[in-house]
Amino acid sequence: MFPGFNKIEQQVHYPSDRRMFVALKGSVVWIILILVLLVISLAWVQYIVSGLPSVATSHPLHVDQVKGYGFPWWLRLTHWVNFFFLITIIRSGLSILADHPRLYWNSGCYPNSEWIRFTPIEVPFDRPYTAKDDARYLSPVLGLPGFRHTIGVARTWHFLHVPFFLMNGVIFISLLFVTDQWQKIIPSSWSIIPDAWNVFVHYVTFNMPVEPNGFYEYNALQKLSYFVVVFMFTPVSVVSGLAMSPAIESRLSWVPKIFGNRQGARSAHFLVMVAYAFFLIAHVTMVLITAPIRNLNHITTGLDDGEDISGIILFGVVMGLVVGFGFLAHWLSWRKPRSLQTLEAKINGALWRKSLNKLSPTTRYLKKDISPYFWKNGKMPDSPEWREHVRTDFHNYRLIVDGLVENPVQLSIDELKKLSTEETITMHHCIQGWTGIAQWRGLSLKALIALVKPNPEVKTVVFHSYGEGLYGGKYYDTHTLENCLKPQSILAWEMNYKRLTNEHGAPLRLRIENQLGYKRVKWISRVEFVTSHKGVGKGYGGTNEDEEYFDLIANT
Repeated sequence: MFPGFNKIEQQVHYPSDRRMFVALKGSVVWIILILVLLVISLAWVQYIVSGLPSVATSHPLHVDQVKGYGFPWWLRLTHWVNFFFLITIIRSGLSILADHPRLYWNSGCYPNSEWIRFTPIEVPFDRPYTAKDDARYLSPVLGLPGFRHTIGVARTWHFLHVPFFLMNGVIFISLLFVTDQWQKIIPSSWSIIPDAWNVFVHYVTFNMPVEPNGFYEYNALQKLSYFVVVFMFTPVSVVSGLAMSPAIESRLSWVPKIFGNRQGARSAHFLVMVAYAFFLIAHVTMVLITAPIRNLNHITTGLDDGEDISGIILFGVVMGLVVGFGFLAHWLSWRKPRSLQTLEAKINGALWRKSLNKLSPTTRYLKKDISPYFWKNGKMPDSPEWREHVRTDFHNYRLIVDGLVENPVQLSIDELKKLSTEETITMHHCIQGWTGIAQWRGLSLKALIALVKPNPEVKTVVFHSYGEGLYGGKYYDTHTLENCLKPQSILAWEMNYKRLTNEHGAPLRLRIENQLGYKRVKWISRVEFVTSHKGVGKGYGGTNEDEEYFDLIANT
């Protein structure tokens, strides 16, 4: 048991059910098996019928005839920096995935429609069950930070590393083309495909081909693999990551459509991660089983030496540093999470404010797009005041709107309806990963703001809830006044052409479409206008920001 957890945190982060589980949809299993067996069978048939194919050599192994040979210092450095970032991004990505351990190709995320799930639990329909209940425990050995419901800290690690991973990639690709090194990994002819197949036939039939000296050239399969990893995997991972942003989906809906829809982008993001992981395993394996001393000298010391063990020693040092950082990252996650949250806010929070947060939502779906299922989430209110409202069907409910305003008001639902009515059909983006399209009708926040007339110094709007946070206490969250004035920002009393249900946030639920779901407060009791989020709660912008280290600006 981790000593930093109190009793409530132990129940949340270290549940009794910690089983690991993977279930692929039957059709997916068959497709994978057929494709894998087909490819392997074709290779073996060629081998049995025609023998081993010849393996082409693209360059003679003479220094004076080969451009781009060797491994310059910048290539070696960016290679290991890339390895470090990739390990951390994959581990934090696994922790993010564990918070909603299901992947879909449809936007509605209907239970049992997932093509793969990492939980033994099939969603029950005979009792209350929320998306938060569906999260799984992940060992800290695999995930960063691991345990359960750690998506806030996991996202911090993920997004802290992504900008530097991309920066490192830009440096690598730029220097690749400034020098002659590009010739080693960029094919110059379509003949690379049959040549790569010939090498594959050797490998899959357990006949190792004569390997070229990687100091000068790679075999065709290696060259094609490196090209795909650098120039295909990375762009797909970046674009699919952006496609999951509510700010982008609500304004540039064509981006997620590249992958079919937003859940298609999430699945593509996962598949690229799997591809990266398989590549790393295959790459390291081949380095170690072909000519380990020479290969490791290439990528560490930059020398073509098959006897000096300096490369192996440096490789061990790098691996030690990566593992050591894993332990440090785990310690920081549980001992200094606020520092991590603050650092990530300074780097990415500032970036989102100046870019994604500037986008105004315009995407509107059609009635036919509405999801047949919409995940429930959040802790239902249980206060005496809430129970009384439920008993009286919210007859005595009044929305309190106050703070730094000229005209504080208390309004019933009927009075809200008389002020203004706006209808939207939009996609909900939960931080856990699931989505759902629904129709909403309610009061435009712009109209409410015009009614109460905030003071000039107001920059932040606080939405207080009858609901509770994960660790207790009343739930709240904040938004900038700017985001509240954006299109499609409403206080909804209707969902899918019916009055909002208690489970989905009655009597009022906030919709601000360029933000993630935890910012879209349910069971709203009060709206308060203030100068800054820093004077509310613990000062980080919301219950989840205070307790689970979520982002203040939630555009991604």
